[in-house]
Amino acid sequence: MTAWKRVAITSVTICLSLSTLTVAALAQEKLPRKDVVRVPAIGDGLCVSNVFQANMVLQRDKPIRVWGWAAVGEKVTVSFVGQTAEATAADDRSWEVTLEPVPAHSEPQTLVVKGKEETVELGNVLVGDVWVLGGQSNMEFDIVKVEDGELEAVSANFPQIRLLTVPRGKGFEYVRSFERLLEWSNWSKRHFSKGDWAECTPESVRDFSAIGYVFGRRLHMATRVPIGLIDASVGGTTVETWTPQDVITGIDGAETKDLLAAWDEKIAAWDAEADLQKRVEKYERDKANREKQGNPLPADSQPPSDLRPGPAADRTRPGYCYASMIRPLEGLAVKGAVFHQGFNNCFSGSAGARMYGQVFGPMITSWRSAFGDEKLPFCVISLCTAGEPQTWENFSRPMYDVGPLIREAQHQTYRDFQQAGDETIGFVSSFDLRKSWYHPQIKVPAGERAAKWALVTQYELLAGRGSEQRWQPPTIDEVVVADGVIRLTMSTSVRTADDSDGRMLGFAVAGEDRVFHPANVEYFADGVDDRNRPRLKKNMLVLSSPHVAEPVHYRYAWARNPMANLVNNQGVPLATQRSDDWILEQTPLPLEIPEGMDARQAARWASGQQRKELVRIDTLRRLRDAEATVQELASKVEAAGK
Repeated sequence: MTAWKRVAITSVTICLSLSTLTVAALAQEKLPRKDVVRVPAIGDGLCVSNVFQANMVLQRDKPIRVWGWAAVGEKVTVSFVGQTAEATAADDRSWEVTLEPVPAHSEPQTLVVKGKEETVELGNVLVGDVWVLGGQSNMEFDIVKVEDGELEAVSANFPQIRLLTVPRGKGFEYVRSFERLLEWSNWSKRHFSKGDWAECTPESVRDFSAIGYVFGRRLHMATRVPIGLIDASVGGTTVETWTPQDVITGIDGAETKDLLAAWDEKIAAWDAEADLQKRVEKYERDKANREKQGNPLPADSQPPSDLRPGPAADRTRPGYCYASMIRPLEGLAVKGAVFHQGFNNCFSGSAGARMYGQVFGPMITSWRSAFGDEKLPFCVISLCTAGEPQTWENFSRPMYDVGPLIREAQHQTYRDFQQAGDETIGFVSSFDLRKSWYHPQIKVPAGERAAKWALVTQYELLAGRGSEQRWQPPTIDEVVVADGVIRLTMSTSVRTADDSDGRMLGFAVAGEDRVFHPANVEYFADGVDDRNRPRLKKNMLVLSSPHVAEPVHYRYAWARNPMANLVNNQGVPLATQRSDDWILEQTPLPLEIPEGMDARQAARWASGQQRKELVRIDTLRRLRDAEATVQELASKVEAAGK
């Protein structure tokens, strides 16, 4: 690239030729701590959007749109692999061209953009498949921090895999490009590159998405096609922030409308001047206290003077992350997307989960629209584990959790698309990759599972008889409630993930009283064979419990870290789901909220009441089980004595 850009390093402005020095390369320099290197989102002269760079991958077999900025009325010519297209910069300086689709190119190519006086050359460009990685911190979580991550990183010598991490947006207004940054991290004590395409090496991959890298690595190893990975995930974000504002405001759901109204109130109530005054007063208090302690602030220390935007710039605000991180990618041709999110939607009770179910489908459709493909392959990785594992002793108490409701909404959204004939929607469970931390570090299998979906459905490299079972979770196709049991007919045979004792775990059953107990799960016996052995149908399960005389509903994997082990014959887990529609705050006790409580107080009170009841249920069940065991042993002793 021969164009010159102005790059700010704190208070110093320098000129750099980006043909010889990228932002990532600056990471090797000994820059002062906390310095920030920036390539602006939009340059002063002829430039392209920062998504177009040397070292990138362009999508094969789809029209290639390229856009940027130049002087008003300037004629711009774009050339790539023998094609040329022209455009004229509009009144806002923007221009855009579209090139015809090209096949995969493993040999580096050069994209050339010419204006009246300037030329931009982007070298080392490959053509292959580009995948977008979305979600929050469990997608963002870097490879070297996960189990076997260092092994993955040191082995990451894949020059035909290219990596891009989109910088976090810093404004709500729609933008068509992003900055390229080099930022100092006090936590890691080093600079991080954001917004820079890089070849995949053991060094460049270290800070990249673990799930995303493993997914892309597996695809590249199988296809030998160049793979571009764009990580557009941000920790602590919600499903609504990844949905366009105009889309979410058009959703006709009571919970979604309530959410939007609450945000409008927060934004309207924000007083930037009052906030500044509080911060100044805090500064003065801290200054006085430190002087008393003999540890005064530095002489050049000043009280805050900036007016903060408040909730209007909150990264969880509906539409915010879409506007600042997906919008700059709109129009880019890509192969598909993988999305892993849900934790920060677990704090608003069952109403928040219902909102999730209303928003998630439109979010997926919006992303497909953004990348110009209504059939864009989209894989959902469901909410991961958190908290201590569910056990026989504490089985009921962990069921009071919003996490399973979010997983249910994710799975149901996938099923809705699938049942509507969508052949490019995918789903991967991750609740069985167990760690108590809310950043479970077992990420490699999650990336591999998503890769199986892609290799079966998009590349047909795992095709053949039973290929769908390599990624597709089993479904429950029929439910029959009769004679004190619930009988389920599955889409395929199921088994336990761990065959050490063969006990099938994860189902719970309840009667009309809404009290769930762990279910005994057995295969349906359809008569006997010629040796008088039960003829078991391994696609049919019978659920029962000695504590539930007349079960009417079931739940499966219903905890944040559930005790569940059912998989299909290829090891794909049965997803979190249920047959009831009982509200979290009203199960098992049908509560009446005391007068005078606001929504937050009511939720806290209901949670306390229900959790106490669930502890009581666990205790009573354990006592009854102990009594039954004592009676059984007494009977055996008596029989032995006779």
